[in-house]
Amino acid sequence: MLGHSHALSGLAVGAATLPWAPVEGGVAQVAWVAAVGGFAMLPDLDHSGSTVSDMWGPVTDVPSGAIGRLAGGHRWGTHDALLAPLAFGAVALAAASLYWSSLLVVALAIGLALRALHFVIPGRAENTVVGNLVLSFAAAWLLLEHSPHPTWLPWAVALGVLTHVAGDLVTTQGVPVPVLWLLRRRRLALTPMRTGTTLEKAVLAPLFLGVALWFCYANTGARSALDPYLQALMDLG
Repeated sequence: MLGHSHALSGLAVGAATLPWAPVEGGVAQVAWVAAVGGFAMLPDLDHSGSTVSDMWGPVTDVPSGAIGRLAGGHRWGTHDALLAPLAFGAVALAAASLYWSSLLVVALAIGLALRALHFVIPGRAENTVVGNLVLSFAAAWLLLEHSPHPTWLPWAVALGVLTHVAGDLVTTQGVPVPVLWLLRRRRLALTPMRTGTTLEKAVLAPLFLGVALWFCYANTGARSALDPYLQALMDLG
């Protein structure tokens, strides 16, 4: 799938799982949804030239090359439905124990979401290295000020990665057979759908956005805050 489709599907999954997410309070809920959406881009850190690799210049591009070699190339190790969530989740678990490392991980998620969703964001600051860094770390700092102990971070990472793998599973390139690909490089693909098709751009992406907005409305305080106004509008009608 295209980057924005992965991010939108991640936002939708993050919003849909809010009733079970290990977070409390409106700010923590926002952090959860944003993190799952951003981390739904993370598996593409396995190849240079991806949105993840290009986002912060050498800061993300250098690790991308190393991770790609370690993972066996694009759409292999980082797209394993078992190993990838465990590996990335373990890194996030270690990061969540310290403020500065958790700040970096949350900023990475926000930066990825901003880059992937640039087409609905006014201006171009989020597409520049400096602009993305400033926006990402500022937002991450604000979120962590209200959720200083992000024990939920590994779960958000794992869920975002799984969402990405599920998205690539329905494309023609598919994803590796979990774990067994290490012995024999074989892939699974459920459909012949190619990335960048009209179906993805005109149907799936708007659908993911609609689902994300609906579940955010249904599962957060937005519903209780807006219901009186909606009821008033219905009474007027």
